[in-house]
Amino acid sequence: MVDHEMWGSTPARGRTDRLVAAVVWLAATVVTAVFLWILADLLRHGAGQISWTFLTAAPASAGRAGGIGPILVSTAWILAVCLAVALPLGLGTAVLLAELTSAEDAFGRLVRRSLDVLAGVPSIVFGLFGNALFCVYLGLGFSILSGGLTLACMVLPILIRSAEEGLRAVPDEYRLGGAALGLSRGKILLHLLLPAAVPGLIVGVVLGFGRAIAETAALIFTSGYVDRMPGSVHDSGRALSIHIYDLGVNIPGGETNAYATALVLVAILLLTNTAASLLGDRLRGRHAES
Repeated sequence: MVDHEMWGSTPARGRTDRLVAAVVWLAATVVTAVFLWILADLLRHGAGQISWTFLTAAPASAGRAGGIGPILVSTAWILAVCLAVALPLGLGTAVLLAELTSAEDAFGRLVRRSLDVLAGVPSIVFGLFGNALFCVYLGLGFSILSGGLTLACMVLPILIRSAEEGLRAVPDEYRLGGAALGLSRGKILLHLLLPAAVPGLIVGVVLGFGRAIAETAALIFTSGYVDRMPGSVHDSGRALSIHIYDLGVNIPGGETNAYATALVLVAILLLTNTAASLLGDRLRGRHAES
């Protein structure tokens, strides 16, 4: 027979389990309901404005009319610069922290503490830093390049910590098995650890992408407000988030296009998350088969 004095009252444990399950389901329901509420509001006010012309035309009448074609191009270029800089730096630093330094290493602790502090720095501070360093000191001016480099600085803490945790989650048997087969440290990293750490890497990329594409304050001070089609990364460019802010706050009568632009932004985030999830599943499947 079960010793109820040792294990406690089964009915009490059952009530506790049900209470915990109810709290968890309630939290998930609230989060989902908030998202659906926001999405429904955007669809109600902005869906009627979405068309091919809206996605390709240039803004007119300070954004009250026309479309967001140049805004989308500027946003894509800013994100491309951001990810092109952040991904190699972030992955390299994560490998250093996870594979080449121990938990007691003073340098590793310093880097991790610095990343944790940077992750909590307000975006406006990154904007002022980017303006001082990239726009003024390096002479890049208000440009897509300045905005992308500033966003890279912002997303690095999230990307590095997520990738580091993903690498640390890989069982040591992978490392020991690779070493027993005579594989070099580089081959173990490329062929065993990185494929196994794909979930953590994807989480970092998706979170970094989401923060970058939704950023406003940092880009106001670096990439600028110009809503014309950029000719290169040295031109100023207006991102989607800045366009939404400008239409919603500074332009009377711009609310409809602000809602439509926000809906496009949310759609991009949803598509990106879905694509990243599918890619992760495929890469994990290939790794399991190999």
